[in-house]
Amino acid sequence: MAKSRAALKFVVLLGIVSLCADATYEGARSITGAYLAVLGASGTVVGLTAGLGELIGHGLRLLTGYLSDRTRQYWRITTLGYAINTAVVPLMALAGRWEVLASLMIAERTGKAIRTPPRDVLLSHAAIRVGKGFGFGLHEAMDQLGAVSGPLLVTAVLALQQGYPAGFAVLVIPAVLGLVALLVGQSIYPNPREFEPTPQDLHGEGLPRRFWIYLAAVALIAAGFVDFPLVAFHLKQAGLNEPTQIPLLYALAMGVDAIAALIFGYWFDRIGITTLILAIVLSTGFAPVIFWGGTGAVVLGMILWGIGMGAQESILKAVVAGMVPPERRGSAYGIFNTGYGLAWFVGSALMGILYDFSLTALVSFSVVIQLIAILVLLVNRN
Repeated sequence: MAKSRAALKFVVLLGIVSLCADATYEGARSITGAYLAVLGASGTVVGLTAGLGELIGHGLRLLTGYLSDRTRQYWRITTLGYAINTAVVPLMALAGRWEVLASLMIAERTGKAIRTPPRDVLLSHAAIRVGKGFGFGLHEAMDQLGAVSGPLLVTAVLALQQGYPAGFAVLVIPAVLGLVALLVGQSIYPNPREFEPTPQDLHGEGLPRRFWIYLAAVALIAAGFVDFPLVAFHLKQAGLNEPTQIPLLYALAMGVDAIAALIFGYWFDRIGITTLILAIVLSTGFAPVIFWGGTGAVVLGMILWGIGMGAQESILKAVVAGMVPPERRGSAYGIFNTGYGLAWFVGSALMGILYDFSLTALVSFSVVIQLIAILVLLVNRN
């Protein structure tokens, strides 16, 4: 019981770190798409930038996941990633050209790539003690509280007519607070693996076949999920010219994300992978609603988008924790995130190109590819 309480406290502490980090980069993300449009970028550029950032960010996780398993320096590698995030996002305030802003967006994704696999391993030890779905879901919910507060902070700055650069600059506050919380956590819990109960019955060389089939389904989900910069770009082009409207919509989606993560995480511990399938069924509706429904339907579209993100950020990682033993978990998360990022890049780049030519083709691609992912999950469920 004492270990369970300590494990829960550790999940909450990492949640605080992620809350601050998400307030930083999601606050920036809420306006990068619109600011790229202001700086003269095209839909193709926005799609390629978002996709390339995810490709580099997730591809690098293959290396950092492997290194974290080899060196067992989970805390140090995690800290390095958060330090990069702390430095890069406020620098977006100085970007006067879309090329500079795009480069900083990619740099921010790089910092996240460095920290994510070792951070997820640290979290997995405690999550297995308190319940995989609940642990990852609680962490994601706290993470998304930051994802709501960051865009709201940026919205307040824009409402005061301080402009996009000031919106980026104010994010230095949560960035520094998150890094401080991380250093405190490292000093209190130097070895989180002690939280994990008796080793799970997971044996054999390499990663199990179920993991690879699951990764294929995850790649399809990622490829069909429209990234928010392209959504923001579309909303800007569709007539949402008030600077505060788009970050407020993003804050709404992040709030839904937080609630969905808790609900679906709780359900995952009880009915398993079926929970993810239900979430995908709900979230497939966001693309037609947002891109076909006009500005009047955008609120519903962002709610559905938030449901999809909440399920992805909680359940996807919880499934991996149950498939792979601790000593290979960093590598597994690295491979998982690399496959996810590669698929996200291909999908984002293609949908950015499709946006410039045909919204019908974009929406059809998004819906069909996610429905195929459901079929793969059904095959791998048993």
